[in-house]
Amino acid sequence: LKPLWLGFFSDSHGPPIFGGHCGLVLVILHPHSGTMAVRAGSKTTGLVLLTVGLICVMQMFPSFSPHAPGVAMVKGGVQGESSANFATKVVGAAIQGATAATVAAILSAVTEPIVNRLLVKRMTFSQAFAEITFSLVANFFLTTFPTNMLKFPVFEVINMALSFTSLSGSMRGIVNGWLFCTIMLPVTNYRFRKSMGWEVNAALLYQAYIPTVARDIIYGWGRGMMAGIVNSTLAPETFAQKAGAFGLTIFAACIISSPGNEWRGYTLQPPDRKLPFFEYFKPVNYMRSTGVGATIMGIALMVGMLVTPYAEMLFAYLK
Repeated sequence: LKPLWLGFFSDSHGPPIFGGHCGLVLVILHPHSGTMAVRAGSKTTGLVLLTVGLICVMQMFPSFSPHAPGVAMVKGGVQGESSANFATKVVGAAIQGATAATVAAILSAVTEPIVNRLLVKRMTFSQAFAEITFSLVANFFLTTFPTNMLKFPVFEVINMALSFTSLSGSMRGIVNGWLFCTIMLPVTNYRFRKSMGWEVNAALLYQAYIPTVARDIIYGWGRGMMAGIVNSTLAPETFAQKAGAFGLTIFAACIISSPGNEWRGYTLQPPDRKLPFFEYFKPVNYMRSTGVGATIMGIALMVGMLVTPYAEMLFAYLK
């Protein structure tokens, strides 16, 4: 049986999207914007690139790589398995999702505030980056961690349950996107508002349901389709190559579902600062928001996939 790669990472662009492994990227930002923030960002970028390079080199040597078949993966079930086996897999998926949520919360705390500012405020990347401080990231982590602990197990249970059906990968993505969005939209909108520094209003927790569920359904279908195309075209063999293919799949899926994401962003604008339709949907704004957002998610999750085996090894040691 081929392993079913489950989605682990949750971000502002739909349901958990980290396939097979959770993401862990530590980014330290200076608490002040301006020149100091740029300098800190440059140092951080160098540190991250150095870390990524070291991890990629280590993947070339089996003795240094903790990755092994079956790590952070759950085998897909077959029809006719006993109900006890089904329950075991569902519980295992929930536990696995909770583990992934812990490390992915760190990545979300850095990327979501940037992506959401590009989407809703229509900022440039430099403007969005200038607003990101260490205090904001640290405080938002206190939101991403508990909300991930809710979202990830739910997603994994849904995904595992659907793996026992005869639905194709793309159809499972569609059903998963609809179910997950309907159940967890209040949590998604709660962390969106926290990432923007806005007041949380219970009456708005189901705001933008139609564009969000449309985005998530398209994303689920697009990711299932693109995974098959990318893997058949590139035929990745090594773990590092699979991570690169996964990042490309995420990038493509974000582009495919971007109309729904832009629709959601337009709907979530505050009434007193809402941009007119034709100004919000200027081609340059769309391309910047979609292109930068998809690139951030694709690269970050590729790096997260490379880092995860080492994080798992650390967690196993700490147990």
